[in-house]
Amino acid sequence: MVLESPPAAIPGPDIPTATPPIQPGLLELFVAFAKMSLAGFGGVLVWARRGIVDQHRWMTADEFNETFALCHFLPGPNIVNLSVVFGSRFRGIAGGIAAFAGLVGPPMVIATILAALYARYGEIDALRRILTGVSCAAVGLLIAVVFKMMMPLIKKRDAVGLVILLAVFVAIGLLRLPLQAVLLVAIPLSLGITYFMRQRVNG
Repeated sequence: MVLESPPAAIPGPDIPTATPPIQPGLLELFVAFAKMSLAGFGGVLVWARRGIVDQHRWMTADEFNETFALCHFLPGPNIVNLSVVFGSRFRGIAGGIAAFAGLVGPPMVIATILAALYARYGEIDALRRILTGVSCAAVGLLIAVVFKMMMPLIKKRDAVGLVILLAVFVAIGLLRLPLQAVLLVAIPLSLGITYFMRQRVNG
């Protein structure tokens, strides 16, 4: 009589464990925003989005757009507000200070030195042509990041968001209406439309 050995246990499928998102430290926040500021000729927004979303993946594209939208409606420079809000989100007040110091510190030193040099050599024609070329490149980078920030709206087929975006652009960029007046109308309108659409979906 042959005794059959029991079948070997079949291993179950591996269940991936959820890993928490990487939390940047204070030094990492300082270095990251220092790199953004030093690379940000003509504006830091392009490099901030690239570093936060594409390189470090500390935020998704939607989260970055929402955070930047909040900072855009706060008093003060938008990118400075972004550094404080972003740093505080991960490391509290100390994180906000670290990100702010990284963003403002190195460019302030460089700008002070360049201001002294420009005061002495600013009349040189070659220098003026160089600055004109840099300004053209800065405008191109800004347009590129605007299109990147629009992609989440396009992928979601958010027609309402795109219409509001276009309306604000026409009002401020083409019709030259006052920024404060446009925002006083656009913000409540966008909030009301968003609330109504969510109620409609959930109801």
